[in-house]
Amino acid sequence: MMEGMTDIDLRATAAAMVRPGTGILAADESTGTCNGRLEKLGVDPTEESRRAYRELLLGADGLAEHVSGVILFDETIRQATADGTSFPDLLTAQGILPGIKVDTGAKPLAGASGETVTEGLDGLRERITEYVGMGAKFAKWRAVINIGDGLPSRGAIVANAHALARYAALCQEGGLVPIVEPEVLMEGDHDIDRCREVTDDALVEVFAQLRLAKVDLAAIVLKPSMVLPGKAGPSADAATVAAATVDCLKQNVPAAVAGIAFLSGGQGPAAATEHLATMVGLGPLPWPLTFSYGRAIQDDVLASWAADHDLAAARAILLERAAANGDASQGKLPAAA
Repeated sequence: MMEGMTDIDLRATAAAMVRPGTGILAADESTGTCNGRLEKLGVDPTEESRRAYRELLLGADGLAEHVSGVILFDETIRQATADGTSFPDLLTAQGILPGIKVDTGAKPLAGASGETVTEGLDGLRERITEYVGMGAKFAKWRAVINIGDGLPSRGAIVANAHALARYAALCQEGGLVPIVEPEVLMEGDHDIDRCREVTDDALVEVFAQLRLAKVDLAAIVLKPSMVLPGKAGPSADAATVAAATVDCLKQNVPAAVAGIAFLSGGQGPAAATEHLATMVGLGPLPWPLTFSYGRAIQDDVLASWAADHDLAAARAILLERAAANGDASQGKLPAAA
């Protein structure tokens, strides 16, 4: 662990990431993904366009009321506002924790057709040192689990859980709180029961690997997917999703974990907010539940900004979505959701 950083510091940061009424904004889209979204809306996909859009998000006055931290991409953490303030400094001045995506993406898993393993461990210790020097307080690593005919394999679950644990241990050694993200994808025609089975298996293995790696569970934030049917599968209402997800977490997530911040996983904004509020309403639970949403917060914001570059209008939408999810993290479902 970096000089001056203690277990208590990391635990305090993890607790701050899930403080009541707030969640985490995922703004860590890769350059390619960000360009694709800009192009789809008719915006020239340049570095300046990406920088300007990120300044829209990170510089919104009042964002800290419902956003505790923002996950940045490597390009973003190195960018600055039009007046030269670095994005990490901009966030820190508002009382928002800067975070950084450190994995290099899901790549095909050798010998396992249709499955992936997330890479990025090589050189990670040195990159963590650099990111801490730039002001980062936490990190994110996303593992991807596919459901399909014969999938996931045991090998894919173990490989991804092992990588998550090695990443988490390196983060805590280097002074960052790790967000541990095992995402079970919504692609496919599976039902909610099949998703539950796979999510159970993934979480059991993730926590087994975290313990082997001697990761301090009180200094991590878990970022799981919700227990949902596949996009082409039979639908499930919010109460069913909430009950299945909360039961899965109670069975598989140790009470020591600092908090749980869900990914939206391709859900629409209203559904992601409703599901979160419904889950919180099933409490009390051993850990706070909140959000770590990307598209479920950003999509309408980006569409508004791309249409006419009206900064105030786009930021109003951003703050409305953040507030709706902040309320949902306390069990309230705003009418606007």
